[in-house]
Amino acid sequence: MSMLPKRVHIKEEGPREGFQIEKAPIPTAQKIRLVDALADTGLGHIQVTSFVHPQKVPGMADAEAVVAGITPRAGVHYSGLWLNQRGLERAIATGRLDLEGKLTLYASDAFLKRNQNRTPDQQLAAQPELIAMYQAHGIPVRTGFVTAAFGCNFEGDVPVERVVRLVGEMRAIARAGGEELSLIGLGDTMAWATPDRIRRVVGAVQDANPDVALSLHLHDTRGMGIANAFAGLEMGVAHFDAAVAGLGGCPFAAHAGAAGNICTEDFVLLCAEMGIETGVDLERLIECAILAEEIVGHPLPGKVKSGGSLAALRARRG
Repeated sequence: MSMLPKRVHIKEEGPREGFQIEKAPIPTAQKIRLVDALADTGLGHIQVTSFVHPQKVPGMADAEAVVAGITPRAGVHYSGLWLNQRGLERAIATGRLDLEGKLTLYASDAFLKRNQNRTPDQQLAAQPELIAMYQAHGIPVRTGFVTAAFGCNFEGDVPVERVVRLVGEMRAIARAGGEELSLIGLGDTMAWATPDRIRRVVGAVQDANPDVALSLHLHDTRGMGIANAFAGLEMGVAHFDAAVAGLGGCPFAAHAGAAGNICTEDFVLLCAEMGIETGVDLERLIECAILAEEIVGHPLPGKVKSGGSLAALRARRG
């Protein structure tokens, strides 16, 4: 347990990861309401929307309106997601987001073809162009991300060596473009990870890249989300993506019943009980989880919103 971080950094993705997969339309005002409520919990980073083609992801058609409607809080980093230059241009045009450049490679060739209609060589070739695009807009490139790093519904198990190689290739591409990646994200996009696999993949990437911080993007489709997060904490990982109330899922990877990211309030409770700081007010976050469930109009998988925090129970016992 000596590798446990003293503090973790949470990127809240519920408003983007969550609302993108909902079948029923979510009113723009309700999306804004949730983002503003989350900003009052102590979360330092909220991904508020995605700038993607509205025909492919109809739930994100109001991206600009959502960004225009939020009330920024001091100290909160507001970001968006894009997959191409047009998406980036839309994000820049809002004038209200904290923009950061990111390189992305796929550990699954099949999922890359399904998600972006590219070959691995085409995806590699696109990364220097991305760097140049970011630099033209004065946006630093500090983050890399490996999608489907733990396995894929369409391809099966992913060799650990492939993930390590992809991280090395991303870092080399960044350096060739005059940038240095300081954070590498590993995505369990289709929930193939188990605690043992987390330890093996994270350990191998850490061994090959001891100078870079890692982040984990974990889905809970098979009920392994919090267990995998705990395994990541044991490996010293201090950056996690999460979604309030367990919202979400990937519309290009999920199947019926697939779950979203690890639940933010469940993860915050885990950290609190282990003495790991998050900076998040759990009681306010639980209120946000209840709000999220009200907005989507159906049960969400988070547990703490129903069970409550242990700190609250201790306080009531005097």
